[in-house]
Amino acid sequence: MTTETNTAFEGFKDAFKNIQNLEVPEAAREFVKKTANTAKDRAAEAFAGSERVTAAVENAVTESVTEAGKISRNIQQAIYEDAEAFFSGIDKLASAKSFSEAVEIQSSLLRARGEAFVSRAKATTDYLGKLAANGAKSAQDNFAKVYNKTA
Repeated sequence: MTTETNTAFEGFKDAFKNIQNLEVPEAAREFVKKTANTAKDRAAEAFAGSERVTAAVENAVTESVTEAGKISRNIQQAIYEDAEAFFSGIDKLASAKSFSEAVEIQSSLLRARGEAFVSRAKATTDYLGKLAANGAKSAQDNFAKVYNKTA
């Protein structure tokens, strides 16, 4: 039994010796090299694509924060202007010498506030229209950058 076991191991031993000395064909080596290079190129393309996506997201977020800041400042400015107009109106009403003069001042103030409201509404509509157009253009540009391999 020991002889049979030794003989079986000798067969494996010889097979392993032969495998160690076996030459790999040039075509197989070239195939492995080409496959590795292709995988390396694809990994580089995937990385570049992820960089473009990250840059597009950063750009969109930066633009959103900037616009949010502008909107906040405009709202604060409008609130300040309204408060200023209100107190100015109180001052004018307090200087009225008759009831009819107070009604005239009040009517004038209401008309001025109405005009200011219409002006703000128009400016807001224009601003939001431009913002939407710019946002759509920016999204389109960012989408093109992400999917354009030359970018």
